[in-house]
Amino acid sequence: MQQTVKEEAEFRLSGIFVPLLAIIAGVFMVVLDSTAMNVALSRLVIDFKTDLTTLEWAVTGYMLAQASVIPLTGWLSDRFGAKRVFLSAIVLFTIGSILCSTANSAGTLIAFRIVQGLGGGCVLPVGMAYVYRLSPVNKVGVVMGIMGLPVLFAPALGPVISGWLVDYHSWRWIFLLNIPVGILCVLIGFFKLPGAKSNRALPGIDKLGMIVGPLAFASLSYGVSQGAHGWGSARTIIGLAVGVALLAAFAVIELRAEKPLLELRILRSVDFTAGLLVQWIAQFALYGGLFLMPQFLQQARGFGAFDTGLTMLPQAIASAIVMPIAGLLFDRIGVRWLVVCGLGLVSGALYQYSHVDLATQSRDIILPLAMCGAGMGLMTMPMNTHLLNKAPKDLVNRVTSLTNSMQQVISSLAVSTLVTLLTHRAAVHTDELKAAAAQAGKSAAAASPEAVERAMKTVLAQGFADTFRIMVFVAIGGALLGLLLRRGKKPAEAAAPAAAQPSAAVR
Repeated sequence: MQQTVKEEAEFRLSGIFVPLLAIIAGVFMVVLDSTAMNVALSRLVIDFKTDLTTLEWAVTGYMLAQASVIPLTGWLSDRFGAKRVFLSAIVLFTIGSILCSTANSAGTLIAFRIVQGLGGGCVLPVGMAYVYRLSPVNKVGVVMGIMGLPVLFAPALGPVISGWLVDYHSWRWIFLLNIPVGILCVLIGFFKLPGAKSNRALPGIDKLGMIVGPLAFASLSYGVSQGAHGWGSARTIIGLAVGVALLAAFAVIELRAEKPLLELRILRSVDFTAGLLVQWIAQFALYGGLFLMPQFLQQARGFGAFDTGLTMLPQAIASAIVMPIAGLLFDRIGVRWLVVCGLGLVSGALYQYSHVDLATQSRDIILPLAMCGAGMGLMTMPMNTHLLNKAPKDLVNRVTSLTNSMQQVISSLAVSTLVTLLTHRAAVHTDELKAAAAQAGKSAAAASPEAVERAMKTVLAQGFADTFRIMVFVAIGGALLGLLLRRGKKPAEAAAPAAAQPSAAVR
């Protein structure tokens, strides 16, 4: 019996990389599209002869579609099997990409982006749970580290690729490139992904939760995303109010349901809840580098989208180098010191970012970019793997749905909060500049346009520096909380009980 289990473990370890290729390619394609579209908006305003506010719905609609479908992915995987759900999601995303490439108006593009989002929202949570179940117990950190490469690398490459396509070819190629990747994913997945076990005897879906849950997460995501335009706006208040009310109702429904859509009872585990809290804070801190630095380069320094993407590449390269190493370390030492060291590196990077000004050059931020990337690589996938380890094995699909649903909301909240902080600090520095000019007896009307423009960029750069400085403390707080994380059983210990019984099929 032990020999059989050993042979099975060896087989799964040696044969996992081809199936993993299908999942990695699918995740990379979806994550890449999440950031690539932002660069094309300015060109689309001209091509479709509309305004930016309308076209922003091509991004918002995609995000809301993802937020609404993510809570369903756990139940769908349990009911129909992860392989069937994953491949169906890739097919839907690819069809959405084909439709987007043919769009001839803002309205049709928004509608087709929603189709894309419905498929894309399933890919990451299902893929993550799939890879976790495929991995040998004592190698789960390594395999999940490889799985994390597209999650961190794609957002950095998105602006580079899309900027080059928009500047030198056509924005339609952003979507056309997905077609061969999607076809490749489906072909490899169909023939190489292990047959996933489905549970036809699973009780019917929690119908009330299926309605309330997606509406709750979509409303929250919408409300916090609108906070970037003003927390007192009607859209923000209504979105947040509806989202919070629906989320409260959803929690009550799920806790009473026999077979809930999202397994909220897992939050009773102190280890899991502590890990989830640290993950949220870490994600919030990371957005200080992921979101703010590209904005600084474009708005304050005047970089183009393509140049900004190239400047940010050291961050992605550092993540790609460190992430597999982090997987090896996770299998040996657990998650605690990876999170602490990772957020320590991010804190150091943010501190260096807090000294940016109008004289900052690309070469000046290579080191902090590499530090930030290394920090992300050290903790991102180990943190996800840690949460999956803390969940019962039969709830892995539901846990990835829960964590990805909340990450969608936290991402929107981070962006909105950072924009609010940046706007406030820039306004403070603007007032200080006006007061200093008034004391010196100088009038803004008498200043040249070049002087006014430089003054506005100066106060904007100061606003960025202040916001980076605030995020340093967020990252340090996350690192301190990371000390509370407990490893639990070592992989070898966890594998021992599993060796006493036949391995379960991927569900």
